[in-house]
Amino acid sequence: MAAGVRCKGRRFEACAYFAVLAVALLGTACNRSGARRIGVIPKGTSHVFWQSVHAGAVAAGREFHENVDWEGPPNETDYARQLEIFDSMLNQHVNGIVVAASDRTTLVASLDRASRENIPVVVFDSAVDSQNYVSFVATNNYEGGQMAGRKLGELVHGKGSVAMIMNAPGSASTMDREHGFRDAIGKEFPGVKIVAEQYCMTDGAKAMAAAENIFTAHPSLDGIFGSSEPSSIGAAQAAKARGLAGKVRIVGFDSSEGLVADLQQGVIDALVVQNPFRMGYEAVRALTDKLNGKTPPKRIDLSATVITRDDLGKPEANELLHPDLKKYLGR
Repeated sequence: MAAGVRCKGRRFEACAYFAVLAVALLGTACNRSGARRIGVIPKGTSHVFWQSVHAGAVAAGREFHENVDWEGPPNETDYARQLEIFDSMLNQHVNGIVVAASDRTTLVASLDRASRENIPVVVFDSAVDSQNYVSFVATNNYEGGQMAGRKLGELVHGKGSVAMIMNAPGSASTMDREHGFRDAIGKEFPGVKIVAEQYCMTDGAKAMAAAENIFTAHPSLDGIFGSSEPSSIGAAQAAKARGLAGKVRIVGFDSSEGLVADLQQGVIDALVVQNPFRMGYEAVRALTDKLNGKTPPKRIDLSATVITRDDLGKPEANELLHPDLKKYLGR
């Protein structure tokens, strides 16, 4: 009986050994396949812009055989929730993180921790006050703001009063646009005066209320600039509600089905449009390059495009305004 027990023990030890070996081999095979976990954290999830970023990230994940974990706060001003998601991904030991920082400073300590733990981070869309990242992938937002200023200056024929519905304090990307807008108006259109600026806190309803307040305070306003998707939506809605559609010139930033419809109908005169799909794609690609031992550029600039009603229907405009979300997100 004692010999039988020893024999059973050996068989058990052998089974355990081969089970461990099988797991190890499976892990090695997975590593060879490149199926790593990359966490992608947007500022928010509700706006079309972020859905397009998501689609681009998924496209890159498929191409480079990476698992993309997409998670972000529903509201772009929920800085605490974004920090919580970032730290949770660090605790899960993902292979790398791609993040659009809602605020310049909130994630700095977490970026320091990621660096200590050798988890590479790619920042996209909006800058952070840290150098502990692999690459920064973003639209040149200052240039985009200048484009908006030049377009609105042209639309009001270089004279009159204009206003700006800003996004949220601390949001580096939109602050750069607003800075670019001010500089273009101030330097290139001395006959145009910016008479009002209000934040909308990334909320379309608050943007509409802010625009209506501005229209009331400045009944002879000639133009208005919305520096983000929600601020542009609010400006257009306020113009329609006040019977000012087509009378007050509006330049928006980013796009959605509603904004494109307003552009088609002449409520909005121009949209400065980014390429969020490409932004998501390039951010994931940069991180994949780092994980594969390459050194991606520290900064990858993407250009914005000004689209007017005359551009609608052109292939290049359609690609920017109508990304194929269903192909990548199933919706």
